Amino acid sequence: MATRHPSAPAVLRNSDLDGEAVRNARVDLAACFRMAARLGLHEGICNHFSFVVPGRDDLFLVNPYGWAFAEVTASRLLICDFEGNVVAGEGVPEATAFHIHARIHLRKPRAKAAFHTHMPNATALAMLEGPPLVWAGQSALKFHGRTLVDEDYNGLALGSAEGDRIAESLGDADIVFMKNHGVLVVGDSIASAWDDLYYLERACEAQRLAMATGRPLKPVPEPVAARTAAQMREGDGESARLHLESIKRILAKSEPDFAD
Repeated sequence: MATRHPSAPAVLRNSDLDGEAVRNARVDLAACFRMAARLGLHEGICNHFSFVVPGRDDLFLVNPYGWAFAEVTASRLLICDFEGNVVAGEGVPEATAFHIHARIHLRKPRAKAAFHTHMPNATALAMLEGPPLVWAGQSALKFHGRTLVDEDYNGLALGSAEGDRIAESLGDADIVFMKNHGVLVVGDSIASAWDDLYYLERACEAQRLAMATGRPLKPVPEPVAARTAAQMREGDGESARLHLESIKRILAKSEPDFAD
């Protein structure tokens, strides 16, 4: 369910936002949108990815309302401030995109990237009673000690109060299962958020398939789960960077306009 942000301010241009770092961020974020669409992690013209503009902690990149993930390009992304003004780009953010992402970036400075989706497998687990993710598969262990569950679904985020509530629900976690809603992934880079989003959905898919057999899951013993998670975190940064580079190479062959 999409709702247009109530204000559509005049577009402003700022040459300071045209540097190489901002351009690279646009391309990286656009690549995530395109690959998310290709993998079925999107939902119509809803859901949103955002990233704090390099060198400007008061601004963030986000997708414009009305465009599907598969249509996003680097230049089509908006730059907004935390008051709802569009600083660069044409269009406006979807209302919940603004109220969720602006408040996350404002209140949680560590969350440089924030990806919110209703991707099917993770969302399905978020609809169940009890813990969504069980530490029963190796991919799931990537998220051991990094998740929390927001039990307090409160309808659409159409105001700063609900945005603040969602931001505070993060705590120190990187992944939030939003019960009856979807998931939220935050990271210190676009690459880390993408890597987590991708593997989270894969872990949830494997768990859903295992649950469908009707046989009980076999969780990994806690000491082993914690040790494995620590091992994974040691190489996560470089693995995430290389993962993002790989999807840009794939897209450059079949959907090169993502970087336009």
